[in-house]
Amino acid sequence: MTAIRTTELTKRYRDVTALDEVSISLAENTIHGLLGRNGAGKTTLMQVLTGHVFETSGSVEVFGEAPRENAGVLSRVCFVKESQRYPDGFRVRHALRSAELLFPQWDAAFAAELVEDFGLPENRVIKKLSRGQLSAVGVIIGLASRAPLTFFDEPYLGLDAVARQLFYDRLLADYAEHPRTVVLSTHLIDEVSDLIEHVVLIDRGRVLIDEDADALRDRAVVVSGETAAVEEFVTGRTELHREQLGGLLRVTVTGAPSRPVAAPDLRFEPVSLQQLVVRTTVGSAQGESS
Repeated sequence: MTAIRTTELTKRYRDVTALDEVSISLAENTIHGLLGRNGAGKTTLMQVLTGHVFETSGSVEVFGEAPRENAGVLSRVCFVKESQRYPDGFRVRHALRSAELLFPQWDAAFAAELVEDFGLPENRVIKKLSRGQLSAVGVIIGLASRAPLTFFDEPYLGLDAVARQLFYDRLLADYAEHPRTVVLSTHLIDEVSDLIEHVVLIDRGRVLIDEDADALRDRAVVVSGETAAVEEFVTGRTELHREQLGGLLRVTVTGAPSRPVAAPDLRFEPVSLQQLVVRTTVGSAQGESS
């Protein structure tokens, strides 16, 4: 089943094209990584998917329906942002109580456990919270909502390394018991790489990668050795990056070779998800500027 589908989705702000014919399909009950640089279009895409802004052209479906002004769809969606704002005078307990009223599948017992885990003072006024505590409020709401579709737009950046790991652990454990569709938008790719099952990479409003994470890792490799041997091996593959040092060459590539190549003198290294994202993004930018 598909939780999200967009077809040639475009969003323009006057002379700026934030999303440029984005076509993606995100499966239900999967943890998706929405990756890209600042200004790539990630937040705009999530805003369109959650009905906060409207598309300029193209189509968008969430659970098979357009999300725009659709209470039936939006009641199944939780969108947690880094810069989440709350009414003046709201205390932590008020935010949690409001979330309980908004989300039909809210788990109050789970929320209470998370409040204790993160050491959050429930009676403190939200505007007096530290950045880390404010991030914890958003994380708790996103997890305890148990919404069928949950977006995390980097709300955990204010957490320290220990608290972020706690978030990842609680997310994975709860996801195993209560499967749902989760979209993580983050720059901390190495930290979430083990969580992500599917990758969408956006750059300059366009989709560069929309693929299963394991398949993506399997088809990328760094090959190094003497220049002639490496050049022969990379023929027929998509080259993402190369480094030349004297007579030695090191190339990051994806894709199958056009013909089998015996390569006893070559060295092969796996490519981390973060390396792959960086190389793909940089390679795309260089391709457009050349």
